[in-house]
Parts: sequence; C-alpha cells; structure tokens
Amino acid sequence: MFFWLFMLLIDLLIPLTMVLLGRRFLKNPPEKINDFYGYRTAMSMKNAETWRFAHEYCGRLWFRMGLILIPLSVIPLLIVIGQEVNRVAVVGLIVCAVQIIPFLASLIPTETALKKHFDKNGKRRS
Repeated sequence: MFFWLFMLLIDLLIPLTMVLLGRRFLKNPPEKINDFYGYRTAMSMKNAETWRFAHEYCGRLWFRMGLILIPLSVIPLLIVIGQEVNRVAVVGLIVCAVQIIPFLASLIPTETALKKHFDKNGKRRS
C-alpha cells in the first residue's frame, strides 16, 4: 500500500504543477523576461507584451489541462490498488509518460497563438 501511495503522489506531481503554475502564470506572470523561470521560447521572449501574452495563454492551458489530468491520473491507479508492486509501477509509469504529452503539447497552441497575434519581431498584428 505504501508503494501505491508513493506512485499516486508521483503521478499527481505533473498535473498539480500544471494547475499551480498555470494559475500563477495566468494571474501573476513573471514581470521580467528572464532565462530561469517562466514560459521561455524565442517568440515569448521578444518583448514584455509577447512575454505576458505567452504566460497568460499557456497558463490558461496548463490550468485546464492540469485539472483534467488529475482525475485521469487517479483512476488508473485506483484500478490497481492493492495489486502487486510491479503492476502498480507499470501503471504509474504509463500514467506519468502520458501526462508529459499534454504538458509538452501545450507549446504548439501557445506558439501558434503568439504567431497569430504578433509578427516575427514581436509587434502586435492589427
């Protein structure tokens, strides 16, 4: 049972991080463009406006996806509660691997939105 609880906590790290950072980016994005914290891509770091836009957009995505991932992460582990450690480990690993897909995939709509709203120099399109 200890290992199952451990896997549950591990598998909730990504969705909870998405929810917490998503809310933070949406409500209070990092004020200054930096190389250490935030949504850092070449387009998002063009200027303060692209930086703010990217954080709000990605923050909204992460918040929503994190909320969806929480129950989707718990359900498979509930199915294997009380089963052998190897089965719990495999299910936990699969859940974690699947969670990475929407986490990384959020780059695509965020970068697409940046390109839609800003030109290549970071100036807002009319």
